[in-house]
Order: sequence, then C-alpha cells, then structure tokens
Amino acid sequence: MSKDYDVVIAGGGLNGPALGLALADAGLRVAVVDAAPSRQRADDAFDGRAYALALASVRLLQGIGIWDDLAADSQPIRKVVARQAGASGAKVDPLGLFFDSAEIEEGVLGHMVEDRFLYRALLAAMEARLTHLPQTSVTGQSVDAAGVTVTLSDGQDLRARLLVGADGRRSGVAERAGIKRVGHDYGQTALVAALSITKPHEGTAWQVFLPTGPLAVLPLRGDKVSIVWSLTRPRAKAIAALGDQDFLGVVAEQTEPLTGAISLAGPRFSYPLGLTLAQDYIADRVALIGDAAHGVHPIAGQGLNLGLRDVAALAETLVEAARRGEDIGFATTLQHYQGWRRFDATALALGMDGVNALFTNANPALRLARGLGMGAVNALPGLRRRFMRQAAGLTQQPMPRLLAGRPL
Repeated sequence: MSKDYDVVIAGGGLNGPALGLALADAGLRVAVVDAAPSRQRADDAFDGRAYALALASVRLLQGIGIWDDLAADSQPIRKVVARQAGASGAKVDPLGLFFDSAEIEEGVLGHMVEDRFLYRALLAAMEARLTHLPQTSVTGQSVDAAGVTVTLSDGQDLRARLLVGADGRRSGVAERAGIKRVGHDYGQTALVAALSITKPHEGTAWQVFLPTGPLAVLPLRGDKVSIVWSLTRPRAKAIAALGDQDFLGVVAEQTEPLTGAISLAGPRFSYPLGLTLAQDYIADRVALIGDAAHGVHPIAGQGLNLGLRDVAALAETLVEAARRGEDIGFATTLQHYQGWRRFDATALALGMDGVNALFTNANPALRLARGLGMGAVNALPGLRRRFMRQAAGLTQQPMPRLLAGRPL
C-alpha cells in the first residue's frame, strides 16, 4: 500500500468519505482514515438515524456517483410545515410556515435518508475508489515546507500535501494545528427516536416549536418518522429515563395530531447540544470541514447539509489548483476555500442559534410576534419561494459545481 497521497482525510463519518470520493474521481490520491469498524454502521438493522438532505446535497451525491444506490431507499420531502405551540401550549398556533415543493420547479425540497443506507453507499464507493483505513485514527501531524506527515494510531506514517480534518466537534486535527474554537452550551439535550405511525405523513416534515423545546417530526419510508426533540437537560434526562411505553406516552402528547398512534421502530438516542465554531477553517497544510469547522443546533436539520457545502467548495478549490499545477496545500489555495465557506457557515450557525433562542422564549409578546412573522412570510408567495429555495440549498452564491449538479 502506498503511503504517499495528495490528501489524507481524518474522519470516516459522512463528510470525509464524500470529499474523498470527489477528489479521487478527479484524479487525486486520497486516503480516508476512519476510526470506526468499516461494517458497523452499514448493518442491515434499522436504528432510525436519518438525515434531511437538501436538494443541493442530493446533487452532490449524484455527482460522486452514489445517489443511484440511495434513491430507492430515500423518502422525498414534499412539504415542510413550521408552527409554534398556541398560548396554552396544548395546541399549535394556526399561523405558521407552509412550504409545498409543487411551488418550485425542482419538484422536491430534499430527501430523508437513513444513516445505514448513506454510509453503506459511501463505504462501498470508498473501498472501490480510494484508500480506506478503518479502525485507525490520526494521532499526530507534522508540517514542513513540502507537505505534512500524518501519524496513525497503528504506528504507520502517511505523507500528503494536505490533511483535512473531518473528525467532528472535538477535532484532534484542529487542536494539533492550533486552531481555537468559540461557542457555548445550549443547556439542551436532543432526544432522537424512530416511530411507526398510523397516520400517513405524505412526505411532510414538521418543525413544531413547543414551550419545552423544538420538536422535528421527519418522514421516513413507509409508515415511519424520525423525531428530534430538543429539551432542557433536566427535562430530557427525565424523559430519557422512562420506560418505552411511558416515553411513548410523553411523545404522543405532542405528535398524535401529526402521526396518529405511535410505537417505537428502533432504539432511542440522546446527545447534548451546543454551538461550536472554529475560528479558522485552515492552518498550515490543514483544512477543516463539517463539524470540525462548525457544530450547529439541529433545528432545520442543516448540520450535514452545511458539511456537504464545505465538501463541494473544498473539492472544487483543490481540483482547480491541481489542474493549474499548483501545490494544493499552499496557503493561497486554502485561503480561497476559507473565504468561500466561513461567512456562509457562520451566518447559518448563528441564525440557527438565534432561532433557538427566539422560539424557546415563552414571553407572550414574543409568541405573538413569532406567529405574525411566520404568517406574513406565508402570505407572500415570492418570499415563501425564496425561503423554500434557501431550505433546498439552491441560493448559495457562488454555487459550487457539485451542488449545482455539474461535474468538477
């Protein structure tokens, strides 16, 4: 096995493999270092973990050649409804946002895809098209004028012109490169579960802003939905500790008008929520993507989409530099990527931060203002279409080629 590469990617979750495939298809030598056992997440068992992929993200997956393997297992998102709880907290406010994909020419707003299917497609493509190193991690990095030496947990060293950190919110790559982070803890925990339902979802994604915290009800294939409920940490801990039937009783109080009767369709998960932003996306021969660069609130399900925007921008930047005969690890190349991505990612992250703060405030005047604001947007077709296109990831400027459905 060669130990010399153009790019070594630390992190085999989703963004890392997607970037690796885009670069490998363009002729770069790529290794993806993946701490997880390669088959663990590709298991056939349904566990309910899923992602809301914006239409632009679907185009990227088409561009790296894996969407054909995913399309049959995906659930199109045809409508999005956002509402807040009424004054009593028991019923939703009649005012809200109502997005229907029939109003835009692209046909759908996005797709829900289960983690097992997405990772399986990425895994199969990695094993066929690049160097995939499972069950190992990056433990050291040393930069010199010609490149970067990457030390792995199994003791081997890899040589590359660029090291990409796709290793999450606690990125070791970023820390070793001296990149500092800012952010704060939301004091919230997200409860995640897959439910079987009796009322057809019709491809509708719901975002309900409850006094206890925002609740997303997202359509999956067949008679299932995925829920993501953000709650204060003590409240989430109490609900998570309940037995399955008691847990379902609490959830049903909020979801029954949308889902009908419910039952668990997979295991339950929980994870703490916080905002974390890298102060820089680049360092000497280092670039960050995904959660290593920005960890955001799960409102609107934009985390993976934001990471795939990084993938598209970095892939295009590196491939264009390589075609010009430039060193892809040069500072000027990486500065172009950072300039392309940092404002967009920071603006979206802070926007989600503001929405969470606004909708978790129980002030009656604010509740009224929120309802009137959503109602006003909903009443203006042009503005509503713009919001829909933004949610589908179609408004970024300049638009990376992979997100626009064009090859690198």
